[in-house]
Amino acid sequence: MGRYFIKRLSIAIPTLLAISIIIFTVLALAPGDPLGEFASNPAITAEVRENIRKSFGLDQPIHIRYFKWFSSFVRGDMGYSFNSRSPVAQLLVQRLGTTFWIVGIAYLMGLSIAFPLGIISAIKRYSVTDQIITTIAFLGFSIPPFFTGLLFIIIFSVQLGWFPFIYNSTLEVTDWQSFIAQIKQSIMPVSVLALYHAAILMRFIRSAVLDELKQEYVKTAFSKGLSKFAVIKNHVLRNAMIPVVTLIALDVPAIFTGALVTEQVFRVPGSGALLIDSIYRSDTPVVMAIAFIYAILIVFFNLIADLVYALLDPRVKY
Repeated sequence: MGRYFIKRLSIAIPTLLAISIIIFTVLALAPGDPLGEFASNPAITAEVRENIRKSFGLDQPIHIRYFKWFSSFVRGDMGYSFNSRSPVAQLLVQRLGTTFWIVGIAYLMGLSIAFPLGIISAIKRYSVTDQIITTIAFLGFSIPPFFTGLLFIIIFSVQLGWFPFIYNSTLEVTDWQSFIAQIKQSIMPVSVLALYHAAILMRFIRSAVLDELKQEYVKTAFSKGLSKFAVIKNHVLRNAMIPVVTLIALDVPAIFTGALVTEQVFRVPGSGALLIDSIYRSDTPVVMAIAFIYAILIVFFNLIADLVYALLDPRVKY
């Protein structure tokens, strides 16, 4: 396993270098001026704007800027935001707490819903239960999260008045009442994301379990007198989870970037909202940091998924 891990790292590192070069080049050549907000300010002269540009290193060639950025990133310095003048790392830390609270809980809820329903749907194939679960999964997968979010706002906020439709980022949990308020304002965005993730996973889990139920080893296990529960738990799920693990591993990095659309609908001040706002403002250091960290997480969790394969299926050899 150690040799396999080193081999994968030798592939992952050049891949991340190539990704960083591509992202940096695209953002550097993208239209839009990071200091465009100063152009319309008559109090700031052209000389002052040029000095600000030099202080950020924007007057240097792209390759020089890239090497400076990459060497600083390796040391843990992600640079400073062009707009807020704050360290990028500090901005991310401020937003990650909200993102982990909303997106993390929604992802765990989606997993807890998808696994049992997906397995039940596969076991009871073509039954009424299967049709109901499949229909719910199809609707959850087909309807965009922004539409579901707006629908939730109309029903549960405007019509019923149960939950606030805008997330209050200034709320501090200091007592039981504020904790209840925090739960109430989190229910709708968490529910929207959980339903969407659960719908996607249910379809994959159902398909994976159905593929395994057709195999000869399942018939052999039943012929030996094993119960249906034992066959499903000890044999079918172990092999069916191999393709599902890849999907789960590649979805985990999404917790870092946040739910881009849902955070915009409910005004949740997470890292996804930070990314969208930074793109609008051409805040290259923030966009670059979030995009590259996302790429690192994808490569890392892809490696974790490959390592888990051998634990799930002994037939997988390194």
